[in-house]
Amino acid sequence: MGHLFWLSDEQWATIEPLLPRNIGGARRVDDRRVISGIIHVLKVGCRWCDCPSAYGPSTTIYNRFNRWSRKRFWTDLVETLATSGAVTKSTSIDSTYVKAHRSAHGGKGGRKIRRSGRRGVGKPQKSMLLPT
Repeated sequence: MGHLFWLSDEQWATIEPLLPRNIGGARRVDDRRVISGIIHVLKVGCRWCDCPSAYGPSTTIYNRFNRWSRKRFWTDLVETLATSGAVTKSTSIDSTYVKAHRSAHGGKGGRKIRRSGRRGVGKPQKSMLLPT
């Protein structure tokens, strides 16, 4: 369990008052555990379904992240923490942490539209010019 990320008491005391309250629906599970799981997945870069069970069900962690993202909770949280001086608003991303799929460069086969030219010396063109 030593490799898992857990919010410290100080971090939790800063974040906990900013959490959404009085939301209808099912009773929420332990927010500290779920947010620690979300941060773990984002730090490690694993799939949501591979999140360790110590954080709770992976569907709960994914759904909470997704639902709160749509409501701009994470953006508002960072902006609030930045104005209070708890974190810096300006961050940088190192390219070693940016992941792209191996086919993200454009896919197999190169350009979709290719120019037709002479097939070889003395051979006819693949296309003909129309008279204007």
